[in-house]
Amino acid sequence: MLSTLVTVAACFIALTSTLSIRDYDRNPSLFGGYGYNPGYVNYTVVPGLFQQDDPATNASTFNFTASNFGLIDRTYPTDSSCENGSQATQWQRLAHYIRTLNNEAPRNVEYKLLYMGRHGEGWHNAAESYYGTPAWNCFWSEKDGNGTAVWADAHLTANGIKQALAVNAFWAKEMAEQKIPVPESYYTSPLSRCLATANLTFSGLALPREHPFVPQVKELFREGISGHTCDRRSSKTYIHDSFPWYTFEAGFTEDDELWEALHGETSQDEDIRSKKVLDDVFTHDKSTYISITSHSGEIASLLRVLGHRVFSLSTGAAIPVLVRAEALTAASPSPTIQPFTALSTCAVAPTIRASTCNDCSCCS
Repeated sequence: MLSTLVTVAACFIALTSTLSIRDYDRNPSLFGGYGYNPGYVNYTVVPGLFQQDDPATNASTFNFTASNFGLIDRTYPTDSSCENGSQATQWQRLAHYIRTLNNEAPRNVEYKLLYMGRHGEGWHNAAESYYGTPAWNCFWSEKDGNGTAVWADAHLTANGIKQALAVNAFWAKEMAEQKIPVPESYYTSPLSRCLATANLTFSGLALPREHPFVPQVKELFREGISGHTCDRRSSKTYIHDSFPWYTFEAGFTEDDELWEALHGETSQDEDIRSKKVLDDVFTHDKSTYISITSHSGEIASLLRVLGHRVFSLSTGAAIPVLVRAEALTAASPSPTIQPFTALSTCAVAPTIRASTCNDCSCCS
């Protein structure tokens, strides 16, 4: 499905008829819940800015907090006009470069820097580590917990809280020493582990008054929808009671209407909804710097849609991506949404821990 989307996108780029991304704001009737069709927005990643872009960077050992978020020490074509001159930090020079790109871009092109962070360790992550992936995938993930720990809509473990607070300290240091551009908008998955991670990561920082930490909860930034109970969100009322200053996107339902026991969406369908939520953000949010707190699977999907190379994130990790978005007036392709697929399960938890049993084939 992704190759199909990329091929269609390449065909649309050849079109000369274009529309300003912000023009979509003038016609809200173009959007209808999650199924809106705002023409076509093509995304590409601006390469050569972050180490995470480089195929030589090993995602399993990379530490973004020890490397200035992965920002490469380099010059930009706009350095000579940077107002801070030789005293500017690498991040200040990048911000000036991005500002110039947007100022000089055609009306239908816009650049946004996405800070995408994975939640800290949740109880479901701890359970999978404890039981092993085969037993988790094929048995324990279908349950709400084990009598000691609860992982339905998993909350953060003590280690997950520690991870999020470490990222908060990292942001504070980057802001003070590197003058990193802080997010102007904040979005989060509706799952508890992300709601808490976002709060721990950004609360208490010296953020500008015009861009406070008031995240919007967006349904489609959730983890890949599976039959695992950790991916079943709590009610809107529960979320509001837990984080009363968070806002909700229009149409956010009281109960989780997407999760289905023992069934899950395909990766192709996840990419389709990732494209939809990116379109929503890029066509309605005028911010240049955007924070998204989400999940390993969903961030992987977002990276695929953006055209970024595969870069897996450990719990609590984050990745910055500079995105070039081009709005086209041509109608977007209408990919077929596939029915949820039934998940394989085991009547008892497998004792084998080998990855060959991750698909539950060892007990079928």
